[in-house]
Amino acid sequence: MENFPAPFRHPPLQGGGCRGRGESMRFETRVPLKEVMRTPPTTIDSEASVTEAAHAMRRDKVGSCIVLRNRIPIGIVTEEDFAWKVIAKDLKPGDVKVHEVMSTPLITISADKTVGDAAQLMVKKSVRRLPVVEKKKVVGIVTVRDILRVASEMNEIMAEMIDVNREDLGDMGVCGRCGKMSDDLRRVDTGMLCPSCREEDRLT
Repeated sequence: MENFPAPFRHPPLQGGGCRGRGESMRFETRVPLKEVMRTPPTTIDSEASVTEAAHAMRRDKVGSCIVLRNRIPIGIVTEEDFAWKVIAKDLKPGDVKVHEVMSTPLITISADKTVGDAAQLMVKKSVRRLPVVEKKKVVGIVTVRDILRVASEMNEIMAEMIDVNREDLGDMGVCGRCGKMSDDLRRVDTGMLCPSCREEDRLT
């Protein structure tokens, strides 16, 4: 099983589902979904075999295919579906149609939503992949990994911002010289001094 955080380490539902902390999990990011979704999505006809779907996934280096019937998306098939519903049952992939093992109904999200919206929908519906739709057409797909990558990048950016501004931020405490409280202590030589004491040093 893929190495996901605790809320996602559970047997797959659509696109490999997730259960656990449920709706208590929240993402605050407002990054537009269009900026992180993968496009174009990998698709496969519902009458194609599991072998054909596996070849398409290998070709595009992805873990799922959106299943189409008459060009209309009706479900999704994943690596987990192959493992659980085909290999584990000792079936021949070439003899099994994707519509026999796909997850349906297809849960989608609108392209005008945010990464936070997608994260909340994944938790609510217990899924790890969401096809992104625009004008009733599937235009992309977003996964748990995409969302975690965005969250990781945002954390790194915040850490860098703190480091960049660290020199401009003062500490709170007692001045080592005058003994007064200050919310702008800075280290001078071997002690932490308040603005007044630093000014005295500067003038002497």
